[in-house]
Amino acid sequence: MAGPPPNRADLIDPASLASLGRIEIIARWVVDGFLSGLRRSPKKGFSVEFAEYRQYQPGDDLRFIDWRVVARSDRWMVKQFEEETNTRAAIVLDVSRSMDWSGSPERLTKLRYAEQVVAAIALLLIRQRDAVGLVRYDDRLRSVLPARARTMQWRRIVRALEDPGAGSDSRMAEGIQQAAKLIRRPGIVIVISDLLVDQDQMEQALRVARAAGHQVTVLHIMDPSEMELDARGEAIFFDPEGKLEVTASVSDVRQAYAATVVHAIEEWRLRLAALGAGYEVIRTDSPFGVPLRKAFATRQRLP
Repeated sequence: MAGPPPNRADLIDPASLASLGRIEIIARWVVDGFLSGLRRSPKKGFSVEFAEYRQYQPGDDLRFIDWRVVARSDRWMVKQFEEETNTRAAIVLDVSRSMDWSGSPERLTKLRYAEQVVAAIALLLIRQRDAVGLVRYDDRLRSVLPARARTMQWRRIVRALEDPGAGSDSRMAEGIQQAAKLIRRPGIVIVISDLLVDQDQMEQALRVARAAGHQVTVLHIMDPSEMELDARGEAIFFDPEGKLEVTASVSDVRQAYAATVVHAIEEWRLRLAALGAGYEVIRTDSPFGVPLRKAFATRQRLP
């Protein structure tokens, strides 16, 4: 297989990048590119309780290199300690049927895009010495991984993303509540969904998470075709979760559709802002660096 693309992977078209390899390979390229654009964090965070070894990275404090391991294996390894886990985070991923859709064969489905985002955010957090967990849900909970900071945790998360989903409904509130329980002290909850869910139930779940002291960021995943009705002629409009189907002329509904989308986005923005939660619309044709920057900004806001 060819090596990583010559430009920063976090800035490349997501569908083109995802075609180059497996999800874990792409996530590494994306995070490497993203981190290359950041200054290294000045936080040290080492304590006296040893947790594990990790590979040396440029900029690490040389005091924590284990020279015995270097001598035995010719590999530069750094001692990592429990207090390096500065933040605890939980990612909530919607894997319902509506997510498994794309408006064009040239784009990733919302779910494939979101899975790549999850893998990249999780790897970024672990490299920042944070603990991260994962909750996947559709009409029932599909995966629950408690927050961990070990390197093996990222591999567990990638494996969980391979499990089936695509149930007919989105139990957003239950997923958020489960995620909040994974974090015992104030941390981060990152919700990744197309938000075809009950707004009131989601708002109540987020209110509970915020009351527990968690920072909350919602990444609203949208296909460009959901935002800009670019079809022509007559079409059948249907709810991907199977609840509604309507036949209409595209030209007749385009303007009303666009206004409805703008209104829905603004309503989500206002509701979440009132809760003190971050909210960003992420298009599936946006480079993976866009959602990564939003998640990283949330992490930086924590003390």
